[in-house]
Amino acid sequence: MRIIVSEDIKNICPVFVGSCITATVCNTSYSDALWEEIKETCRIIKERFTLDAVKEIPAIAATREIYKICGKDPSRYRPAAEALMRRVIQGKSLYQCDTLVDLTNMASMISGYSLGAFDSDKFRGDTLVLGIGRAGEPYEGIGRGMLNISGLPVYRDSEGGVGTPTSDSERTKVGLETSHLTVLVNGYDGNESHISETSELIIRLLKQYCNAGNADYYIYKCNKG
Repeated sequence: MRIIVSEDIKNICPVFVGSCITATVCNTSYSDALWEEIKETCRIIKERFTLDAVKEIPAIAATREIYKICGKDPSRYRPAAEALMRRVIQGKSLYQCDTLVDLTNMASMISGYSLGAFDSDKFRGDTLVLGIGRAGEPYEGIGRGMLNISGLPVYRDSEGGVGTPTSDSERTKVGLETSHLTVLVNGYDGNESHISETSELIIRLLKQYCNAGNADYYIYKCNKG
């Protein structure tokens, strides 16, 4: 999958760095071992952070700033990483979906990056373009119904939007049948080393819990658009 960073994103976030992770996987409905790791991650988050402090995590703060620049209220349309961490700090249980989604959510909380996890076989075409959502653009978020993505960063394939930092699309979501996975890490903070560390974490989790094969990633940037 080729990824292009649009001029719209380059203009508002010239430091943007992303990572595209691909792997063959075997998804499961639940993993006891993974959830032990998730519970420990939640415990650490609850001990270390307050609700206000979460907004200052560099990866989250940078994503929130991009929302503001684009005219989107990040307190109404929260980046996924922030929303997950807030649930934990508030003492709410995390949603249990399936192993691929659950491990991606954990990696998002650990890194502060809002990650996109997609069934690669559901993409249309061979290119994703990262741009900004337009008024009236149709987009069905996972479990959210039709979502107003105007002013949100959005990846589009040849058919339309597939992922935003707030919610991925129903059309390309992963499921138990997913065998080819794509995960996108979005670094609006421009921290390439942290992006790489996060990518390596995700690959470790995929190998450990989803029997991943051919797992690899590459970095893409604004200046390589």
